[in-house]
Amino acid sequence: LIAERDEEQLQSFIKNTGTATLAAAALLAFGLTTDSPDSIALMSTFALAGLAGYQVVWGVAPALHSPLMAVTNAISGMTAVGGMVLLAHGTQAEGLIPNSPSHWMGAVATLLSFINIAGGFLVSGKMLDLFKRPDDPKDYFELYALPASLLVAGLAGSAYAGLGDLSLVSGSVAIASAICCIAGIAGLANQETARTGNVLGMAGVGFGLAATTADMSLAGASATTFEQVGLLGGAGSAIGAVLASGVGPTELPQTVAAFHSLVGIAAMAGAAGEYLGNPGDLGAGTLSAIYLAIFIGGITATGSMVAFGKLAGMLAPKPLSLPGRDQLNLSMLALCAGGMAAFLNPSLGTDVLGMDPEALRLASLGLVAGISSLLGLHLTASIGGADMPVVITILNSYSGWALCAEGFLLGNALLAQIGALIGFSGAILTWIMCEAMGRDVVSVILGGAGTDAPAATGESGAQFEGEVKIATVDNVGETLAEANNIIIVPGYGLAVA
Repeated sequence: LIAERDEEQLQSFIKNTGTATLAAAALLAFGLTTDSPDSIALMSTFALAGLAGYQVVWGVAPALHSPLMAVTNAISGMTAVGGMVLLAHGTQAEGLIPNSPSHWMGAVATLLSFINIAGGFLVSGKMLDLFKRPDDPKDYFELYALPASLLVAGLAGSAYAGLGDLSLVSGSVAIASAICCIAGIAGLANQETARTGNVLGMAGVGFGLAATTADMSLAGASATTFEQVGLLGGAGSAIGAVLASGVGPTELPQTVAAFHSLVGIAAMAGAAGEYLGNPGDLGAGTLSAIYLAIFIGGITATGSMVAFGKLAGMLAPKPLSLPGRDQLNLSMLALCAGGMAAFLNPSLGTDVLGMDPEALRLASLGLVAGISSLLGLHLTASIGGADMPVVITILNSYSGWALCAEGFLLGNALLAQIGALIGFSGAILTWIMCEAMGRDVVSVILGGAGTDAPAATGESGAQFEGEVKIATVDNVGETLAEANNIIIVPGYGLAVA
């Protein structure tokens, strides 16, 4: 027994050593390739926020995992920050219609993000209301308007009355945003504080958007730009509220997936807009962030659409098992990797393809947008409908990494913080749910990789995995009759039934 325990301890240390070695190598590579002290500061905030996300999600009660997915999805609507910043940069339109491809991408990102924010938090509230009991004490969330108003009023006073340095005040409000988002996820640890967590998440997003408007002002945004943001934000919020208000209790999980697809599209639009607004003026680090944001956004967008279709019954829940499934996924990943190489170093392909560097980079972005979207579709379709809740947490984590990439390319610490929070919390929640459901987390992430797929010859047949438990009505009746206590735990499947 002692030898077995020693062996288990050794394997645990080997695993942790491997993880620490990879982290050390990644940090060293970052330090060798970065070209700005600001990037080091961003990495610091990313690491600390990621650690916070890693810690707080462990305390969330299993019954609240679905509301946690909904809240983090709504928070990931912070992609609106990237869209708002894009609208404020460059030669701004004289009217309300965007006047450049970059501004159009910013408008798309802003509109879709606000749809997700409003609809996502309303869906989260509906989920949490299902847990509310008649004898629960009344909530007095309206009192929280006092500290929120104080922060926003101070920001407005700095902008319009010249109180203090607006950039520093805006940074302070951004800190409040990150704190509230972290506290929002921590609040979902139990049912007594879950609704408070949802409200804190709303406050965090609100403070982040308020800080971004101050940053837009510092960047020289015109009154027309603020009108654009107001119209896009108002329209998006109205659309999200209308969509969420008509959702019934059994439709909440697929609604989260539907809203989440908008985050993926918004991330793609924000990254593409950043490149289109600064062609030829970006460093290797920024270019890498743009490419990765589009890659992750594409997987998130189409993967979430497929998850919505399966949960809503629009698509068959059976896993799609194409011949050579794993090889198809690897081929698409290889194409995206090759496109990234050409995007970062266009000279690699100009001689072969006869294209100028700028055209090759645009083609590379188009390639990764299309292939990553196909990859997201195929990965999610290859997983059964029963595992869709786990898939949503994976995609939620992906959206966090897309936010991180956007934060680094924009030099925005708030996006890096929120992205790390969502990315790490989503990853840990995925692992927790896979362990609880007896699923291989690597197989789920890679679209069923490692499981049997039909051969190319077209052979088919039912294949069963795991232990099959068979019961009869009489056996169940006897078991219930002999039981001293019976607990019925309703879940999503029973709700649908």
